[in-house]
Amino acid sequence: MATSVQKFDDFKLNRQLLNAVEEAGFTEPTPIQKKAIPLATSGHDVIGLAQTGTGKTAAYLLPLLMKIKYAQGDHPRALILAPTRELILQIEENIQLLSKYTDLRFVSIYGGIGPKTQIEDIQKGVDIIIATPGRFLDIYLKSELVTKLLNTLIIDEADKMMDMGFMPQIRRILEVIPTKRQNLLFSATMSPFVKTLCEEFLEFPEIVEVTPEQLTVETVDQVLYEVPNLKSKINFLEYLLQDESFSRVIVFVKTKTTADNVFKYLERKKLGPLRVIHSNKGQNSRINAMNEFKEGKLRILVSTDISARGIDVSMVSHVINFDVPIIYEDYVHRIGRTGRAKNLGSAITFANRAEMYHIKKIEQLIRQAIPIKKIPKQVKIESTPKDENIQIEREIDMFKRKEDPDYKGAFHDKKERPFKPKDKKGNNLKKKRRR
Repeated sequence: MATSVQKFDDFKLNRQLLNAVEEAGFTEPTPIQKKAIPLATSGHDVIGLAQTGTGKTAAYLLPLLMKIKYAQGDHPRALILAPTRELILQIEENIQLLSKYTDLRFVSIYGGIGPKTQIEDIQKGVDIIIATPGRFLDIYLKSELVTKLLNTLIIDEADKMMDMGFMPQIRRILEVIPTKRQNLLFSATMSPFVKTLCEEFLEFPEIVEVTPEQLTVETVDQVLYEVPNLKSKINFLEYLLQDESFSRVIVFVKTKTTADNVFKYLERKKLGPLRVIHSNKGQNSRINAMNEFKEGKLRILVSTDISARGIDVSMVSHVINFDVPIIYEDYVHRIGRTGRAKNLGSAITFANRAEMYHIKKIEQLIRQAIPIKKIPKQVKIESTPKDENIQIEREIDMFKRKEDPDYKGAFHDKKERPFKPKDKKGNNLKKKRRR
């Protein structure tokens, strides 16, 4: 079936969906859509493995909307679980686009804001719930959600779910929804935790994999620079952003503190307009920043990994990894923000000596070497401060110790001294001689 599919008409979707697809500008199904949609519309459980930016959201939404067809009753018939608020809003946007000629009702529920409005929306009647696991359980435990009619469960970004520790919540949700249902699971990577999840709740699933597991998008040009320290990274970032071809840029950092510092520096240098998003930012602030970036009002978005999978913008020119992610799958998701929808993109990574150890693991994961380039001479390379250098050495020691348990580096732990009894004044007690 998948090989014979050339256009959306071949999926035998109803006219309302086809009209919405045409108006959305979707001209040809992507490989994941060609393979997953026929299986899902036939009622199979499906595991979809695809890189970000390959159209997997529509690959599960179109069969779902075809299955539900029209508004019915007051209680939800489908549940879509996703790990972050940003991704929930992205899915909601896609549903709005594809269901515009239907009367289907959907409600997004997520944390960061009070549940009152979300509960009121559910009480008006709903067909599809889009939820983070924690907020779904919160509202269910308030007896504000009836689950007995749920006949479809979709888990999106399953690998990120596992990375964020959602397994207990998902197991709890599986206990309170009907066992007789269709299950669809989509993920960019197939980690051991995702495999465990699949074994627990999928029945004889069809596996759809459009590219070899863990590979990055071919339309993304990747490059790596060895940058020795934080100040040098800042200098290099400023140098790159002076180039006008960096028209829509996401700068990914490891921590909220670094995100704020990078934002303040770039703002001071007037390289924006720009915004920063991380978990300490309010919900409205994050939504507004995302919308402004999508609309082209921002040149730069500084973000931690929490937003790596909730940014769906087709014309991101560059992704800059200011820090190397320590969860290696996040590298795939970060650079997947560019090169979307068959557009070309560029991913630039800065790495100090400690981070180069993580690069080796990332290269194993994506099954390719990341080309290394020399830093341009115009970039000022600062000397590494003593404290930062010690931290780098500690990280290298820790990494080597993980690789080789017998390794003892400059910062290895001292052996614990044997206990010696002391008197009230703190002096060591002498052992009594045996007569």
